[in-house]
Amino acid sequence: MRLNKYLSGAGICSRREADRFIESGCVTVDGKRAKPGMQVTEENDIRVGKKKVKGSSERVVLAVNKPVGIVCTEDMREKHNIIRFLDYPVRVTYAGRLDKESEGLLIMTNDGDLINAMMRARYCHEKEYKVTVNKPVTDEFIRRMQEGIRITDKEKKLDVVTFPCRVQKLGKYTFSIVLTQGINRQIRRMCMALGYKVTKLIRIRIVNIKLGSLKSGEMRKLTKQELKELYEQTKSGQDEGTCQSS
Repeated sequence: MRLNKYLSGAGICSRREADRFIESGCVTVDGKRAKPGMQVTEENDIRVGKKKVKGSSERVVLAVNKPVGIVCTEDMREKHNIIRFLDYPVRVTYAGRLDKESEGLLIMTNDGDLINAMMRARYCHEKEYKVTVNKPVTDEFIRRMQEGIRITDKEKKLDVVTFPCRVQKLGKYTFSIVLTQGINRQIRRMCMALGYKVTKLIRIRIVNIKLGSLKSGEMRKLTKQELKELYEQTKSGQDEGTCQSS
């Protein structure tokens, strides 16, 4: 198969990113600098930098319920990284992070193109969360969260107004929220801007994939129907400027 497809199938990156790696000269095949468009097989010695790449003929897409304390990183210096935690026999990585203090649904896969599609902010993929805060949820809080919150962080050079979103009160201290943005720690920052502190945050849905009854620390392969719908929805998107949950 083409080298960029091989790298994507191994979960290294998307095909587009693979092309950039190849053009930059950091990919070798049997010790020689790779060329764009070249064909390779499992028998070739393919490396990105010094790291040998082992292809995978099986496409793997998993739903994982990440526990609190597990970190979405591939850095093996982090004792509690998600890769070590899963210890899955095929190399997979995350398509979208959850911070260390949060829990719930992660999609883990070796399909680089799927990862790339899901990470593109302009595609406006919905992610739904159940949130518990330290003060009673008021109608004013819901209204302001829905309309968009200005969040700033001088250290991170962040100054942005969040997109309008769907927010629903679930209980005295709990609410659900559907986001289409990927701002780091967005819900925590939004709540903080309104004087609230998040005490528990669970992601319960990504696009069409639901956490359901999956227990903390467990994983499962997506069904054929789930995969079909996920690939269909991640291939279509809209301009980032019109992203909002309606």
